[in-house]
Amino acid sequence: MNTSLKSTALEPPKGSPWYRKIFTVYGMVVLTGALVIIFTVAAPTTFATLLNFQLLASSKSVLLILALAVALPMVAGKIDLSIGYGVGLWQVMALLWQLQGIDYRLVILMCVAGGAIIGLVNALLIELAQVDAFIATLATAQVIYAITYWVTGGRQVTDNTGVRASAFDSLSTWSLGPIPGTFIIALLVAALIWVVLEYLPMGRYLYAVGANPRAAELTGVHRRKYIVGAMVASGVLTAVAGILLSSRQAGVAQANIGPEYLLPALAAAFLGSTTIRPGRVNALGTVLGVAIATIGISGLQQLLPGQFFLEPLFNGLTLVAAITIASLASRRRLGRADTVAKMPPSTISGDQPSPGGAGPATPAPVRPDARPAASATVTKSLE
Repeated sequence: MNTSLKSTALEPPKGSPWYRKIFTVYGMVVLTGALVIIFTVAAPTTFATLLNFQLLASSKSVLLILALAVALPMVAGKIDLSIGYGVGLWQVMALLWQLQGIDYRLVILMCVAGGAIIGLVNALLIELAQVDAFIATLATAQVIYAITYWVTGGRQVTDNTGVRASAFDSLSTWSLGPIPGTFIIALLVAALIWVVLEYLPMGRYLYAVGANPRAAELTGVHRRKYIVGAMVASGVLTAVAGILLSSRQAGVAQANIGPEYLLPALAAAFLGSTTIRPGRVNALGTVLGVAIATIGISGLQQLLPGQFFLEPLFNGLTLVAAITIASLASRRRLGRADTVAKMPPSTISGDQPSPGGAGPATPAPVRPDARPAASATVTKSLE
């Protein structure tokens, strides 16, 4: 299944009622609003409060950045399973390096550079060694996990003497009015990725590579360069998330923190591919995916306090639902393609009778140098 291409499988047929088009494209927006209304009515004193919004926005900012880190490789037709373990490593190293006396600004640069290196290693395994992205990133995830336990000795890292810089903690404590600073950072990252994917040639090339790598190469797109770029960007965003997570924890870091972010991030990215730009992974859809998970889990936990199984259950069901929707859409798209392939040539070309009523016009001959249909489709998407 490939959700990176610009597909019309989730879009209503031409001539459908306007409300069906709105529901198909903006259904998740409607669902988000409905969840807010339901939980506001059900728990008005706890859910619909400014404090609850601030807590949710601050605590889920790391998840949003990680979901975007997952989404970028998915646009290019790949997947990165190392993000959960990567964020765990960088939240440890961001504190550990400061305890060793390194300036926090240099620590931030070191973490970002390390994230880029991990992304590059993943890309080299995928592109040069030709290892499947699922296997390659799963393997690097375990290596990262091992490194995290090695540097910590399996113990909690704590700043008992206040060595870390107060400016580092302020990365997660500043705000703009009532809006937490980490939430603003996450939204800025989402906006940047949205602009890149939707309005810059780089984004169109990434979608083309994800849709059909071979056809993209035939149209002159350097497939390998964009896959490497997507994986490196994923590693950088993972490091940024780790830095913010370390800042939020105020002098405490644990080796086992991080893997629990992987499933929610994947669920948000897959769910996002069913909205805003149905049939392809997109930044705004990913933001909505995180919002739905955050609102749903928070509301259920307030209605059913103490039920710790709710969060993993909700995340698992969301991931299954998102993948099922995308899979059904893919089958629907293939069914349409088979139908078109079985249609008579005159029907496909839309031949019309000639003005004189002498019958259908003679179809134009096929040029010997005509490009394959897949290549032509990718070319059209790049224009």
